[in-house]
Amino acid sequence: MNQRVVIVVDMQNGVFATPRFDRAGRTARINQLAAAADRTIFITHLEGEMQPGSQAFELLPELRPPAGSLYVTKTARDSFWRTTLAATLAQLAMNEFVICGCATDYCIDTTIKVGAVLGYRITVAGDEHTTANRTYASAEQLIGQHNEAWAGLSLPGNVPRVVNTANIVADWLARRPAPPLDQTLRHG
Repeated sequence: MNQRVVIVVDMQNGVFATPRFDRAGRTARINQLAAAADRTIFITHLEGEMQPGSQAFELLPELRPPAGSLYVTKTARDSFWRTTLAATLAQLAMNEFVICGCATDYCIDTTIKVGAVLGYRITVAGDEHTTANRTYASAEQLIGQHNEAWAGLSLPGNVPRVVNTANIVADWLARRPAPPLDQTLRHG
């Protein structure tokens, strides 16, 4: 089966102790995409006060992880570095995924670039990643700039796609096989 996998990065209470752009909109779209996916992998960052069992480590309360979600913990910006992410994707026989989460200019950017170099086919949910305002650019500017940079990444044959949530879900629904016909319809 061609599974639809979503990787959600660092959508944790401790990360959002710093205000992030469009938290409500981003989490609503992440929930929508996760509900349409076959499998969702939540990446959680472990650092400082963000320790397993702490409130800071927990996912944002408005997120609704689907049943069967998988969890990978990281200690660096790169979700692949010394984690089980590559092994998890291998167990799922997946070489492609959709990515979203926080922070656009740190963990999302690093994971996309490392993942693309490793050969994963990546779709960025362009309206589902967020960050904070920085010294020289607003969060909204950073999001737009990164979407543009990822879509033009100079990696022949494996340029990430940047697509909005509505289009990702519509594409998945259009390609999902129809359910088998009921016995009465087949023999009627």
